[in-house]
Amino acid sequence: MRILISADMEGATGVTWPDDVMPGASQWERCRSLFTSDVNAAVRGFLDGGADEVLINEAHSTMRNLLLEQLDERAQMLTGRHKALSMVEGVQYGDVDGVAFVGYHAGAGMEGVLAHTYLANSITGVWLNDVRASEGLLNAHVAAEFGVPVVLVTGDDVACEDALGYAPQALKVAVKDHVSRYAAVCRTPARTAADIRAAAKEAAALAVRHEPVNGGPFTVAVEFDAEHLAMAATVVPGVDRIAERKVACTSGTMYEGIRAFKAVTTIVAAAVEEQYG
Repeated sequence: MRILISADMEGATGVTWPDDVMPGASQWERCRSLFTSDVNAAVRGFLDGGADEVLINEAHSTMRNLLLEQLDERAQMLTGRHKALSMVEGVQYGDVDGVAFVGYHAGAGMEGVLAHTYLANSITGVWLNDVRASEGLLNAHVAAEFGVPVVLVTGDDVACEDALGYAPQALKVAVKDHVSRYAAVCRTPARTAADIRAAAKEAAALAVRHEPVNGGPFTVAVEFDAEHLAMAATVVPGVDRIAERKVACTSGTMYEGIRAFKAVTTIVAAAVEEQYG
């Protein structure tokens, strides 16, 4: 049994505001240990449950946040940019039996601690076939195309509720309860580690590959907070403007769709000015 952990940071234990997750910021170094603790708990739980291998795909920002020297020695980590499938890189090779979303969060325009979709700001909403989409929803559809079920989701309570829509069978662990975008009622690392480990052990039984699911075509629509960002996004082939601040792209598969979406976010991030957005 081989498990892939897609590890994001906004949904980690104790994380509540931008300085906790921005590389080089005042609280980032401290929160790296909290993030690593959550991932370690998942690794240990999956191994407790019978997994033979666990590969961690570092999926936050620069993708160089987890502390390798603190990770369980039985795990391996894929770290750094750039990767064909970004947050779920590794799911496409036919050797992963289940994927865990650790440290996930709600999507742009939703309630939730540090809620966003790919870009911290600029994007005010993302929709997949007219359903408001978080990173979890997008990545779950990618995994499904390769026959890989989502078996565990951790994050704040809103992220866990969001996961009911895209992975109802997965185990969910809330490490904190949303109060506002920058505030939460947090559980201690000792408690969250125990909860995540127990859930991952149980989730290992769900790691059974299924037939690939192609639910396409997929239309990803993205709304921005400024008109010029929608204009910039249309540089990507196949991306059309459908409203003043909104674009859309239709792809036959989610493999193509997530890559197009990543291209849009890369172009848009480069079009944002420091003061005026």
